[in-house]
Amino acid sequence: MSEKEKVLVAMSGGVDSSVAVKLLLDMEYECAGATMRLYSNEDIGISKSKTCCSLDDVEDARFVAFKLGVDFHVFNFSTDFNEQVINHFVNTYLNGGTPNPCIECNKKLKFGKFFERAKLLGFDYIATGHYVRREFDKESGRWQLLRSPDRAKDQSYVLYGMTQEQLAHTLFPIGEMSKDDIREIAQKNSLVNASKPDSQDICFIPDGDYADFIEKHAGMQPEGDIVLDDGSLLGTHKGLIHYTIGQRRGIGVSYSEPLFVIDKDLIKNRLILGTSDKLFRKTLEAEDVNFIMYDHLDKPLRCTAQTRYHQIDKPCTVYPMENGKVRVEFDEPHKAICKGQAVVFYNGEYVVGGGTIL
Repeated sequence: MSEKEKVLVAMSGGVDSSVAVKLLLDMEYECAGATMRLYSNEDIGISKSKTCCSLDDVEDARFVAFKLGVDFHVFNFSTDFNEQVINHFVNTYLNGGTPNPCIECNKKLKFGKFFERAKLLGFDYIATGHYVRREFDKESGRWQLLRSPDRAKDQSYVLYGMTQEQLAHTLFPIGEMSKDDIREIAQKNSLVNASKPDSQDICFIPDGDYADFIEKHAGMQPEGDIVLDDGSLLGTHKGLIHYTIGQRRGIGVSYSEPLFVIDKDLIKNRLILGTSDKLFRKTLEAEDVNFIMYDHLDKPLRCTAQTRYHQIDKPCTVYPMENGKVRVEFDEPHKAICKGQAVVFYNGEYVVGGGTIL
């Protein structure tokens, strides 16, 4: 490169984004790092760092940036995170859905606010430590998003909302690598987080108790009836937010055969149970649909789809509807489709697009 292109790397404090900086420097990009401050530990009710984007993670990212000799920034997006991610999470649960806050955070924060801030600061690209790939398709004139070769690590499901502008200006340096290779690079370069474990839980609910978090924000939820799908009474639930579609354990009722949560009746405040065969459906509708492979969908599309993170995608047909919605018909009945989750469409390794399940 005659004049080095500038990249702002989104550094979470983890090893993936840290190694991304090292790789980009080796490719002779001019790099800087930045961490998003999304909340304080006190905001989410913990005293010690256990999650990404917390105070300890900011310091880990700062140490790595210093070690690699790049500038480091901290962007305070806590107000936006509270309004656009936490509130969305709480409201989706209250409305009977099961949200995926990582998708909202990527859409609104990392590839929203962070991307816009990088442009204002004069960077040519942003980069992240996501396990995905991108390529430009000359025939269609569009950027494409591809799975990681390591399906166990693939994060394409949470990035289906990326726009063409975002894909054109985002680099994924570790997208084709294995975790072992990444840790080896970190160790060779004496990065402080070389052995740091991956974050597992939703970052702002480190103990995994979603219902407790929601009740702290929205108040105690009323008890109601637990009923079989034929309407017969089985017991009392402790608030619909404590349950999700497909749940079997921890419901607190006994029956002659295993029962699962198959629906929530918000109007009558009832939790509806049924046998495993009642969990399967062949169709769903989705809104807020974003297509990557195409500008829009104007005819039925054969592809595969998954409705949960790290689920095996299954064959289906996607039909365009009015107002940008789609109807998805699976070839075979699909298990535990949840309102509020994402349905993401694939053509082999390529992400076709996705939307929010209605």
